[in-house]
Amino acid sequence: MTPKEKKTSLKKVLGLSDVFAISTGAMISSGLFVLPGLAFSKAGPAMIVSYLLAALLIIPSLLAKAELATAMPKCGGDYFYIDRSLGPVLGTFSGFANWFSLGLKSAFALVGIGAFAILIRPDISPMQIKWIAVCACLLFSVFNIFSVKLTGKIQIVLVYLLIAILTGYIFRGFISTHPAHYSPFMPNGFGSVISTAGLVFISFGGLTKIASVAEEIKNPARNIPLGMTLSFLLVTLLYLLSVGITVGIVSANDLDGTLIPLSLGAKTLAGPLGYGILALAAVTAFFTTANAGILSASRSPLAMSRDGLLPPWLARIHKRYYTPVISISMTSAFMIMVILILSIENLVKTASTLMIILFILVNISIIVMRESKIQNYQPTFKMPLYPFLPVIALIVYNLLLIEMGLIPILISAFFLITGAVSYWGYSRSRITRTSAIMHIVERITAKELKSRTLEKELRDIVIQRNEIITDRFDHLVGDCEIMDLPKTLPIDIVLDQISEKLSKKFKLNKLELLKRFLEREKQSGTVIKPGLAIPHIIVPGRQLFDIILVRCKGGLYFSSSPDPVHTMFVLAGSMDERNYHLRALMAVASIVQEPDFETRWMQARNTDELRDVILLSNRRREHQAG
Repeated sequence: MTPKEKKTSLKKVLGLSDVFAISTGAMISSGLFVLPGLAFSKAGPAMIVSYLLAALLIIPSLLAKAELATAMPKCGGDYFYIDRSLGPVLGTFSGFANWFSLGLKSAFALVGIGAFAILIRPDISPMQIKWIAVCACLLFSVFNIFSVKLTGKIQIVLVYLLIAILTGYIFRGFISTHPAHYSPFMPNGFGSVISTAGLVFISFGGLTKIASVAEEIKNPARNIPLGMTLSFLLVTLLYLLSVGITVGIVSANDLDGTLIPLSLGAKTLAGPLGYGILALAAVTAFFTTANAGILSASRSPLAMSRDGLLPPWLARIHKRYYTPVISISMTSAFMIMVILILSIENLVKTASTLMIILFILVNISIIVMRESKIQNYQPTFKMPLYPFLPVIALIVYNLLLIEMGLIPILISAFFLITGAVSYWGYSRSRITRTSAIMHIVERITAKELKSRTLEKELRDIVIQRNEIITDRFDHLVGDCEIMDLPKTLPIDIVLDQISEKLSKKFKLNKLELLKRFLEREKQSGTVIKPGLAIPHIIVPGRQLFDIILVRCKGGLYFSSSPDPVHTMFVLAGSMDERNYHLRALMAVASIVQEPDFETRWMQARNTDELRDVILLSNRRREHQAG
């Protein structure tokens, strides 16, 4: 790790419970404690179906982000995936959009905290409510600066308290529901159910916030998809049961349009005490949303700064706390500005519009990453039913986008233009990396890319994700010669070329080396199995050892085997390296036994990809022994 990487590196401190709590806390907020009253006024009791439809609509984005996050567990979430797949212009837009929408929603959750102060002091002024929200923002910002781990633990406590209160509400309310309240179930027709699903769709948007902090998650290959899935299932169940029971215990007149639906339900069940407990649950929900929002939103400027799209000082990490203190502080300042100055309605719609646009771009990203055929794109979780799910998601999300109205779309267009201007004016000269969409262009035009930065970056990400600590074999492969032969050849000609390369490396006679290879073939063939050969010889001298990798798509023909050989690992070393010679043979045996080795080897498009097939293998490294 270079000094520059150390300055911007984040600690892996978040476990499965943290992932679950951040995702859950980011979802349970106004979608449950405010929106049901508004949804009831549109769809009646059938709003229960609307919530179910909204949950189903989020599934493609959940699965897409789970795949992208396990392939690229880096901070920045949507920004990082969109930038690496669709390029820096859309990446810059997505970074600003992600930061703005997360910060905005968190700011309004903080305003919700202040609003519930009315329960304590009914005559509180709107400005006093805002100042309470500002104080809460500062408090959570301090938690985020001092410790991501502390932030995660606070989130766990708050989320479990919230789940406990909602579970009690559900069990108590179940025995008090009135069947008559569910009739007529769909008073305004099925069309109202669909439009209401669009209204409450935003309730599930917080689920994917966890992708923004993927870099700080331990064992992301397991914890990200599992944590998101558990969170989705639980929150969907809580939404459906809580909303369904509220319909059954609150009269239609009281529920229609109210901003405190669950609190009214609790008051019906347990009087002022129940009202107070559900108000506590609502405040807790707003806490969790705001806490998760600051944590997630602050990672977008950090990631953009790392990539050269924003000034480098935004990527600085506190030497003691390992948190992006400047990025958190800037996010907090933005949220305080929103709380004190800006109006709500159009900005809430804009945040929702930006979220839907980001979902659209994420689903396009997964298509681009898959179709680019980049070998180092190696997600540990893969979206099922590809490509049908992302295509369906694109159609549905575009329909939802139309429903948001003109003003939010115009504001979103402003962000796109701002991102383009920022890129062309500040970042373009600093950016040299390629995106996955360029690899699709490469396949169509059959022109080799000059820069293969994305493959190298993805390789480094996989090494970091899988916690691969390279051993001697990796270093040898990293520096070795690779021969990629397009046409059929007899093995004698290839061994002559290999001897030439080794003679220069070892400062030995080429004919002597070729003689040793040919004698080795006569004594016992080196074809291990159909398609694979491992020629290996002992050479004179001391402390000499090298590897040469060979692929021949047309096939190499050995006299000892009727089948063409497409893969060769050539090993050559001095007698004092005999023990390592055997260990290298064991490493090769482990690599070629991987189920998809032959497919990845034959599909590699160049020598860099051939090298990465070996370097990213799941073989057991020497230091892992025991």
